[in-house]
Amino acid sequence: MDRDLLYRFFEGHASVEEMKAVKEWVDVSEENNKQFRRERKLFNAMILVEHSKQPGILYTKENKKGNGFIREVLKIASVVVITAGITISLLLMNSDKSEVNAAMQTVTVPAGQRVNLSLPDGSNIWLNAGSQLQYPISFMEDKREVILDGEAYFEVAHNEKCPFIVRTHVMDIEVLGTTFNVDASLCRNTFEASLIEGKINVKSPHDENVSMILLPDHKVILMDGELVAEQIDNYDIYRWKEGLYCFKSKAFADIIKDLERYYDIRIIIDGTTIENVKITGKFRISDGLDYALNVLKNDVSFTYYRDINSEVIYIK
Repeated sequence: MDRDLLYRFFEGHASVEEMKAVKEWVDVSEENNKQFRRERKLFNAMILVEHSKQPGILYTKENKKGNGFIREVLKIASVVVITAGITISLLLMNSDKSEVNAAMQTVTVPAGQRVNLSLPDGSNIWLNAGSQLQYPISFMEDKREVILDGEAYFEVAHNEKCPFIVRTHVMDIEVLGTTFNVDASLCRNTFEASLIEGKINVKSPHDENVSMILLPDHKVILMDGELVAEQIDNYDIYRWKEGLYCFKSKAFADIIKDLERYYDIRIIIDGTTIENVKITGKFRISDGLDYALNVLKNDVSFTYYRDINSEVIYIK
């Protein structure tokens, strides 16, 4: 396969006929598939420097003890992680010209990190730890669709002729151009959409009777199959994109679940007396799990120890 054609495909500049040709070539043999992946890795490596200098896909992982040089190395190293984690899949649709094969990218964010990326339409997105976003290399003329599993903060580029749709495991969110936060995780069984600016329509893809138009400074939560609207009373909780974990009157057990997600470790609470204690506070995620637990000990009386063999933390 011609390398120039493959690179046009990776960049999203290939024609419909060229995209079909790439798919057919990849499907011919396992060797072609391996070559496709090798070329993709080479292409990713070539754009690393570009990503480190310009807006685009960029992981951030803070290191308060490091100097500026170390932080830059961490950023570039993180870009290596993300480009290695990007997968290209070809979705075979109808042969109609308006429904063609589309190249999709999948971005998965590891524990303890967050990622900032720019979409092909100019929209800006922050992805929280443990989240995954799928989006096309280039959007269609009449719609912009992404698939989210986890938490993301969207700043959508306005285009009234081309709606922007966020698909999650339970609800879809349709916008024209606005700023909002979504926490929709399949494994945590959560759905919450918070509107900062503009207007969004939250609706079920399976039941047209389940929908709600949200106005600024409000959020909607899925509770027992119903959408419940509330006014936003604490904007600090959306500062996770700055590396801060903020919580207000949050149950101790729920905070521990968040720490499991941020630090990719299992934490078991031994006893129920402290699970429902409400706590308000904040700390920087990069300060580490031990620091976070010690901060919580100022409000809740407990001890903890780490089982080195099982990598589980027990709280008593």
